[in-house]
Amino acid sequence: MIQLTEAGKRFGPKVLFEELNWLITPKDRIGIVGGNGTGKSTLLKVLAGIDGLDSGTIQVQKGIRAGYLPQDGISLSGRSVFDECMSVFDDLHALEAEQQELAQQLSELDHASGEYEVAAERFHALQDLLHAKDAYNLDSRVGGVLGGLGFRREDWTRRVEEFSGGWQMRIALAKLLLAEPTLLLLDEPTNHLDIEARDWLEHYLGNYPNAFVLISHDRYFLDVTVSKIAELWNKRMWIYTGGYSKYETQKTERRQQLEAAYANQRDRIEQLEAFINRFRAQATKAKQVQSRIKELEKIERIELPPDEKTIHFRFPQPKPSGRVVAEFKNVSKSYGQKLVFSGASFHIERGDRIALVGVNGAGKSTLIKLLSGSEPVSSGEFTTGHNVETDYFAQDQYKVLPPDSTILDDLSSIAPRATNTELRSILGCFLFSEDDVFKKIGVLSGGERNRYALARMLMMPGNFLLLDEPTNHLDMRAKDVLLTALSEFEGTVVFVSHDRYFLDKVATRVIEVGDGKVTPFPGNYEDYLWRKSGAEAAAPAPVKAAPAKAEAVAAATESSDAEPKPGKRLNPIKLRQMQERQEAIEDEITRLEVEIADYEQALSNFLSAAQSIETANQLQARRDDLARLMTEWEEISETIEAQK
Repeated sequence: MIQLTEAGKRFGPKVLFEELNWLITPKDRIGIVGGNGTGKSTLLKVLAGIDGLDSGTIQVQKGIRAGYLPQDGISLSGRSVFDECMSVFDDLHALEAEQQELAQQLSELDHASGEYEVAAERFHALQDLLHAKDAYNLDSRVGGVLGGLGFRREDWTRRVEEFSGGWQMRIALAKLLLAEPTLLLLDEPTNHLDIEARDWLEHYLGNYPNAFVLISHDRYFLDVTVSKIAELWNKRMWIYTGGYSKYETQKTERRQQLEAAYANQRDRIEQLEAFINRFRAQATKAKQVQSRIKELEKIERIELPPDEKTIHFRFPQPKPSGRVVAEFKNVSKSYGQKLVFSGASFHIERGDRIALVGVNGAGKSTLIKLLSGSEPVSSGEFTTGHNVETDYFAQDQYKVLPPDSTILDDLSSIAPRATNTELRSILGCFLFSEDDVFKKIGVLSGGERNRYALARMLMMPGNFLLLDEPTNHLDMRAKDVLLTALSEFEGTVVFVSHDRYFLDKVATRVIEVGDGKVTPFPGNYEDYLWRKSGAEAAAPAPVKAAPAKAEAVAAATESSDAEPKPGKRLNPIKLRQMQERQEAIEDEITRLEVEIADYEQALSNFLSAAQSIETANQLQARRDDLARLMTEWEEISETIEAQK
């Protein structure tokens, strides 16, 4: 469908990628991953025909229509939301208008005339075409997509210019999905979506009839939507089969195999060079020396790519607070006549990591503002505990930063004990590298300033962190740094996030905001989903205590990863994880069976006693691994079968 051959692209003097060979076929579902600045968005623009290549070629099959959604920057105006989405069907509307004109002509023409026959033939051809394109259900198709992306029915008649940038991006996404291009190109499509809209998009892409390529920093989204991962790294592309979790596993295995092959090759090269150097001067060994020189020349040297940099940074710990950090008693909040929620009663204890969940506009940000003290409650009582020091990260946190300071100087002023290397490392985690650290805060974009504000807060955190969408504008590397920081943090955290992986890893309690209520749920985010799915009625889940220390969080994680007892009802996420493990084991069993056959064949060709012993040992090790995996596969299969 689209083929890149020896493709290369530069950004100024910097090489983004080179010698890239890639074939995209119909029905492909591909996720592009890689560090910031590796060229992911640029590659997507090349596929969309917006950017050209600096070297190499791109071949596009005739008739291919590409539809491209950028990260941001789309501005719409002039129509209602519904009419804007219907505009993607202008060609069908034109055909409908032509059909109506033909119907009028047919009613006026003589049935025996040649004009009538031509018009009737065209009328029926249009009728078949419109039926094939489902042109008579356009209203319901548009309504279904708008509803899935979070637009209420009363929003459909509003002008598109009345909506914020994030909601305009949703409208642009809706138009692309309705247009169904041959190749759908999405650059971080989940940036402006809440969890409900993200779940809907996952399902929609699962049934998308054509190929799509997308960029995302959401591991869970990639796991459930794509079947291939294309990694841009070190100016090259590597293709992996499966979702993001399989990609991580395969990447580790590929690196290990490459290192083993490199070590074996180095051993062989050293043996050849030692023989050549030792016997080069002996005429009786000339033939053997020449043979080894030729072998040495034919060896295609294996090169190990450079290690990816891993940042290790420990954030300072705050002083401890009292056991009860915050408490709501029958709290209500309203803006004029609009009631956000009422009757909220709950308390937050030291060490809690609470996720606030709910649809966009339900009141999550309002609740977190009440906890921060930046807004008052309308009624009820809100109190904070002993020695509580609150730090609030808002979605527009950048507005309180000093605009005339450079990033590095400002960060150094609040963390004077940190070395310049440590400061640069943490800024690098949040995508500020090289000369970026000397930029003045006032010239940064909104996303850049939010990233810096988050890094700044984590350098000197209070003991009660309130984080409103902290993962926005972060790539996976920065999210990992934030995850590590929060897992080691000894204080209390309340956060809002639409990143499922982040929620799964951080949350130990959940508070749902919606329908005018605030509802606490015991247990972690998986438990919350399990209860909301209705499984609780069939098999009540044990309540998990919220750990107060990082060690307790780790213990809870290990406990949740343990194999369930036969007969116990699994929540949907755990069942999916077990099914993925089952598939991974099947792949590993296939690989081991091939290796065992190879070792058995090698044993039949005797070279030396030492070699035979080594091969026999390797063969037995593979057989032991196979037996262990078969046992695990049987146990998992039995558990999965019991869920049916």
